[in-house]
Amino acid sequence: MERVLIASIRSPAMTQLDEQGRPEPPSAGDEIATLLGFLDYHRATLAWKTAGVDAHGMRVTVAASTMTLGGMLKHLAYVEDWWCSRWLWGREPQPPWDRVELLADPDWDWHSAAEDTPEQLRTLWQDTVARSRGLVEEALEAGDLGQLARRTAPDGFSPSLRWILVHLIEEYARHNGHADLLRESVDGLTGE
Repeated sequence: MERVLIASIRSPAMTQLDEQGRPEPPSAGDEIATLLGFLDYHRATLAWKTAGVDAHGMRVTVAASTMTLGGMLKHLAYVEDWWCSRWLWGREPQPPWDRVELLADPDWDWHSAAEDTPEQLRTLWQDTVARSRGLVEEALEAGDLGQLARRTAPDGFSPSLRWILVHLIEEYARHNGHADLLRESVDGLTGE
C-alpha cells in the first residue's frame, strides 16, 4: 500500500505545468498528492521569483524591511532542513546549519545570504529541497500523514507529518508574497 501512496504523488496531474513552468497541484488528488502538489507549486514559485536575479538583485530590500531574495532562499533552505530533517527524522543539522549557533544569531540565515553568490544560494536551496523530498518520501514509505515527528519539544509538542507539510506550505506562501514585492523592485517582474 505504501508504494501506491508514493505513486500517487507522481500522478500525471503533477506533471502539468503552468505558464511559468510550475507544476499544477492536482485538482482531485488524495490528501498526500494535494499537500505535496501545493508544496511543490510554492517551491516552484520561489524558484521563478529568484530565477535570473544577479548578486545585486539578491540583496535588494523594499521599504523598511531587511528581507532580500537571497535571504529568502537561505531562510527557506533552513526551514526545509529544520522540519524535514531535524524534526521529522530527529537528525543533526546539515551544513551550513551545523556550523552556526542560531540561538546567538537567530537571523543568520537571512543576513549571511549577502555573503553568498546567487549560485551558492540557489544550490543550497535546491539541494535542501531535494533532500526534504527524499525524507518525506521515506516517511511516507514507512507510514501515513498522521505519523509523529521523531523530535519532541520539551513541552511535548511533536507534530505530525501532515502538520509539517501544511506548515511548509504556509511558510512558502507567506514568503512568496514577499518575493513578489522584492522581485518587482529588482526588475519590474510581476505576476501572481
